[in-house]
Amino acid sequence: MSEDLLSAKLMISCQDKPGIIAAVTNFLASNDINIVHADQHSMPVENKSMFFMRLVFEYDAQSVDIDSIENDFGTLVGNEHEMNWNIFRDEERKKIAILASKTDHCLLEILWRWRSGEINADIPLIISNHDTLEKEVHSFGIPFYHLPIDNKSKNQQEEQILTLLKDNDVDLIVLARYMQILSDNFTKIYQNKIINIHHSFLPAFVGADPYGQAIERGVKVVGATAHYATEDLDQGPIIEQDVIRLTHREGRKKIIELGKEVERSVLARAVKWHLEDRIFIVGNKTIVFN
Repeated sequence: MSEDLLSAKLMISCQDKPGIIAAVTNFLASNDINIVHADQHSMPVENKSMFFMRLVFEYDAQSVDIDSIENDFGTLVGNEHEMNWNIFRDEERKKIAILASKTDHCLLEILWRWRSGEINADIPLIISNHDTLEKEVHSFGIPFYHLPIDNKSKNQQEEQILTLLKDNDVDLIVLARYMQILSDNFTKIYQNKIINIHHSFLPAFVGADPYGQAIERGVKVVGATAHYATEDLDQGPIIEQDVIRLTHREGRKKIIELGKEVERSVLARAVKWHLEDRIFIVGNKTIVFN
């Protein structure tokens, strides 16, 4: 195997019809590109049958000009089948910014997985409206920005965050229990690039204190939901969810403790899948090739 062998992902969505897979795979084969994994799915979307495909391939950088491949694919395959498509090269690492408040469990889970290499990305900065987590963040060697907020400074603080994100060329924003509501302008600028963790099994218990709502309702399961943040609070496309079972014996403290375990794993999986280009957003739903 050549030391110059690189990998990339091809993501495709288009109206379903015969010949799509053949056109894609024949094009890649004719250009000496080896397919190592492929997933596809068809489903109705607004009265049309739509096709979605994620394909992982390898190529020799010495003999394959990937820029030319992208141009030729668009001309010969993409345009013919009216595709929405992207090629994501694995050597181009994405950049994550994490926003947190005082709670550390979701933030630390991301950082532990990042340090071990499980989350393959760069983290150029972490932003918080409190300084509670600054010492822990510095132990990972990541710049920490404390941007306090009150009712009068909310707009100014958000502008500071947007400037930092732009200056660091951030690709993905992770809300690791960041207990502030982002403005519509913010979510529009980073549409489909903000992942939030909500500590309930959405659509149940939207908004503040979902554990308190769950206790009041006497539910037998509580969960967590990772979703893309939109201008509608806790209503964005859901990426991942999980639950734990409860009995009458668990009080508020125990429920929160159990819930934290679910929150951290659900958020970490969602972030990993986004970074690995496994997610298609279809309206207010997602297709996740996991």
